[in-house]
Amino acid sequence: MNFNTYFRFASYATVAAATLALFVAGGTGVWLAAAVAIVIIIARKLEGTRWQFSERAALIIILGSLPLFYVDWRLLSVYVDIQFLENGAVSRGGEVTLLAHLILFLSAVKLLQRKGDRDWFFLYLISFFEVLLAAGLSASPRFMATLVLYLLCALTTIVAFEIQKAGRKVTATQTRLLVPPDTTLFRKLPMHLWRRRYLETRRLPFVSLGLLFLIVVLALPFFLMAPRSASSALKRGGGRVSGVIGFSDSVTLGEIGQLKRNDEVVMHVRIEDAGVVPSASLRWRGVALDEFTGRSWAKSIEAKNFEDKTDDRGFFKLDTTEDVARLTAQTFLIEPIDAPVLFGARRILAIQGRLPFIRVDSEGAIQTRPHDQERLVYKVYSDTTAPSPIVLRADRMDYLMPAARYLYLPDKLDPRVGALAKDVTARAGARNGYDEARAIESYLRDNYQYSLDLKAGGQDPLADFLFRVRSGHCEYFSTAMAIMLRTRGIGSRVVNGFLPGEYNQAAGAYTVRQSDAHSWVEVYFPKTNSWVTFDPTPAAGRTALVRTGLAAQLSKYSEALELMWFQYVVGYDKQEQHSLATSLRKDLLDLRRSSSNTIDRARGAVPAMIRPVMISLAGLVGLMVVILLARRVRHFGWRRGLKIWRTGVEPESSRVDFYERLIALLERQGIKRESSQTPLEFASAVGASEALAITSAYNRVRFGEEKLSASERKQIEQLLSELERNRKGR
Repeated sequence: MNFNTYFRFASYATVAAATLALFVAGGTGVWLAAAVAIVIIIARKLEGTRWQFSERAALIIILGSLPLFYVDWRLLSVYVDIQFLENGAVSRGGEVTLLAHLILFLSAVKLLQRKGDRDWFFLYLISFFEVLLAAGLSASPRFMATLVLYLLCALTTIVAFEIQKAGRKVTATQTRLLVPPDTTLFRKLPMHLWRRRYLETRRLPFVSLGLLFLIVVLALPFFLMAPRSASSALKRGGGRVSGVIGFSDSVTLGEIGQLKRNDEVVMHVRIEDAGVVPSASLRWRGVALDEFTGRSWAKSIEAKNFEDKTDDRGFFKLDTTEDVARLTAQTFLIEPIDAPVLFGARRILAIQGRLPFIRVDSEGAIQTRPHDQERLVYKVYSDTTAPSPIVLRADRMDYLMPAARYLYLPDKLDPRVGALAKDVTARAGARNGYDEARAIESYLRDNYQYSLDLKAGGQDPLADFLFRVRSGHCEYFSTAMAIMLRTRGIGSRVVNGFLPGEYNQAAGAYTVRQSDAHSWVEVYFPKTNSWVTFDPTPAAGRTALVRTGLAAQLSKYSEALELMWFQYVVGYDKQEQHSLATSLRKDLLDLRRSSSNTIDRARGAVPAMIRPVMISLAGLVGLMVVILLARRVRHFGWRRGLKIWRTGVEPESSRVDFYERLIALLERQGIKRESSQTPLEFASAVGASEALAITSAYNRVRFGEEKLSASERKQIEQLLSELERNRKGR
């Protein structure tokens, strides 16, 4: 591949990488990206032919297409209005798509045009704006991979572009001035230049890789130290999860069942010391509802008493614990959803994340800003422990007035519900509130079937579920248990959230889907002021989806990479910076301590009689170094003999000093070079084969810009010595 072909290939690759980055970020569709790829291939084939656009024709095409972009803008505006009417949310996708269309069109026209340096530079600038637009649309690891590819192509292209520009500045006149025209070296010079250009073409990719590595190394400290700012207004972490319901102030019986038919990923959850908390007891709590109307659950007026919390550091403290060892830390990566709910394991004590505020209601449900266009990363600290059954059985369940709302029943409750609850607890021999709750939980699990088919209905769906259908999903089970407990004078509420989900060993985290949506019961024990979780849903409704096969394993590794990316790159904040600094400081102290201990042990392990032997060896090595230096000084002289280290680029004088030594040697013997003589003419006049060989090497180094190998330099030293001996013998 010649240099010009390489330069054009690198330039087209840069444009293609920018288009790929925009496509991966969601700024353009498949068909438009494919069309740009076809244009790139056609432009490469037409390069240098008469079928390329002239600069004037390209300008006319661009100006003539402006009305089409106005039509495109109007169509996109209509599409955005339709989306607003359907979803009730404003999207900025129309403006972004229009901008992407304009940039790609300009790029396509320039690709098909005859290009000079200015046109190539304009193409590079367009590709940069494509990547800049893509960066505002996505922060995913897939975009990062395309960004690295673009940087590699761009670095290669820029280096080749500058080399090509510099090469055109070297004229034939300048080349003739470098070498005498009457030497055989002048005829070989084009071959040397071609060979040098070919070597540059082969080395350029490696140079670009080195530059890219250097950029990453230099940028890493700035990434670790620089503060984080708010997310971009254009940023979209991924596709918005559609239809997430069941987490508002009012939920109709049966809505959770609609979610369970959808396998879209809602969030990923990583637990520190996951083995400490049994996965069977994990629930990602969302909202708690305390008022049942007979057909739906809602928040009562008392439950809607919100408390807003703000913290500039992003750390929101909600409660305390008696023992720090009880804390369970969970990191959540929430996909873009239309519910502002924050999830967490039961009894959340603190939340940490880049959140402007959080809002906590009287039932412990937590909300924050809407995030239907971007992912949300935050950490939750929970105390998942509950009082022991012995303590709970001793609770007399005496409720004060503020807790009386957890006993309210709908006005037209079927009397058979209370009778069933009384019969179940009596047959179980329950004598306290805790045992009654366990008895009702077991009865519903063992005597009813789990099903996603909504068969229960009518004016009283709860009675229809208990006494006719006897099957349903989690909402019916939790509602039945909560109301049955209230007929027994036991305070309860319904909680909507998610099961833990499928555990991904590659990521060390749980993958939670909409199908993991769940509803359960919390029972209030006033003596300990605690809410205890009960789940009456049969095992079939509490089992997470488990994926198998090669595709599932690859998907798990992809999820692991994405979770790591968003936790440690996108979600990297001041707390993570502090944590990293503390960890590095601790590791350095441990390393210094272990190194000191190792040295001390090594010193103690060396017997005293070995030390004199080591001193003798050190002295012998020093004597050998002195002898070698003395031999170098005698052979090369003081200046060159004491020069041990060589730099990567030798100055002109050191590269041809052997020829200067030849001239000085001949002058001492009375042979002086005339100013009109070329080096080869002077060597021919001397009549010595040694002088002719040394001069030939000098021409190759001085004018052909070649480097002598170590063996060639050694041979030249021998020729100089022979020439000196021959002249002395005459």
